Amino acid sequence: MSDAGIVIVGAGQAGYQLASSLRDAGYQQRILLIGDEVEPPYQRPPLSKAFLSGAIEADAVTFQQPDHYVSRNIELFLGTHVASIERANKQVVTADGDRIGYDRLVLATGAANRQLPGAAGIDGIFGIRTLADARAIRDGLASATRVVVIGGGFLGLEFAAVARAKNVSVTVVEAAGRLMARAISPVTSEAFRLHHERLGTDLRLATSVKGLIADKGRVTGVELGNGTVLPADLVVVSIGVIPNVELARAAGLACDNGIVIDQNLSTSDPDIFSLGDCAVYPSRFAQVPSRLESIQNAVDQARHLALTLTGNMSAYDAVPWFWSDQGGAKLQIAGLSQGVTETFIRGSEVDLKFSVYCFRDDRLVAIESVNRPADHMSGRKLLAAGVAVLPSQVVDTDFDLKSLLPSPSQAA
Repeated sequence: MSDAGIVIVGAGQAGYQLASSLRDAGYQQRILLIGDEVEPPYQRPPLSKAFLSGAIEADAVTFQQPDHYVSRNIELFLGTHVASIERANKQVVTADGDRIGYDRLVLATGAANRQLPGAAGIDGIFGIRTLADARAIRDGLASATRVVVIGGGFLGLEFAAVARAKNVSVTVVEAAGRLMARAISPVTSEAFRLHHERLGTDLRLATSVKGLIADKGRVTGVELGNGTVLPADLVVVSIGVIPNVELARAAGLACDNGIVIDQNLSTSDPDIFSLGDCAVYPSRFAQVPSRLESIQNAVDQARHLALTLTGNMSAYDAVPWFWSDQGGAKLQIAGLSQGVTETFIRGSEVDLKFSVYCFRDDRLVAIESVNRPADHMSGRKLLAAGVAVLPSQVVDTDFDLKSLLPSPSQAA
């Protein structure tokens, strides 16, 4: 291997974790971590919760200070956009025209928020993605009285709960007939609908947005598909993301709703790898190759890739898991609920302490836990071990599901 080393494009969770894990794995060559943003690498999950609430400041979400990267011999390039990849020369070219050679290239380019048509150029409309976004929303929330959230997914609902805690009027507009419809079961959706209504949030489900209303360049309302106008002095748009694949596609790498990678996290070019929100990969936990937008996926893939790039080759096989904190209700999900045919419940939906066990063709494929962390942890272990779980065992509250797990000696 030459002195070119490993170049990581993208300084989010996946890129930061990979650089750190490479050093932990004993990698001695050059590591370059290149990020578009001027901020040092930071955590995104607290942005929609603790940071917006004012409970923490920016220094609490920043992974490390600049001297940390110096001490670990990680070259950090911030505010630097990689414009192209020259695969034949094994170089990346920045927007400033600088050329950087690589032995191995890793694309951790993440994703970008979907934009609401007609929102460009109107003040008071925000997405939640970056630290700059969160700062702007927090500043706006300090004086806002009427907030409209467009999108009833995880981020939108987390923000809605924060705003309600500040006694701000909040309306959530969701095109689907239930909350978080793409990610969770109808049972859990309904429990969270009741929870957010108890918090005082006005939910408009199965409702489209026709357009935005502005006065002198600032938003004043949201017009719904049925003609209703919701007054608003702050609008948060959370309608999903689009993977950042432009760099990969222009370089001729295979892309399909993300950068296509194999079980070793390698792209169609054996010297280029990808991971995190931008990457589509095969998993035994999914029916089709999937792109997962989660911190767990970014961290686990980064740690795995660090081992691969230091000579410890194996297939990536981590259990997908997710979480969301929404106004005192902690939702934790293990597995993927694609094609679920039956669900069974443990616990109390009324008390907001329950778990939904999701089966596909008599096989447990996902567990959704609300304020039941022990169920979540055991569920992750059950899915990882691939043990058979019967619906009758799930509904029998006297049956200890952990007893199905193999003993340490059997697992070995």
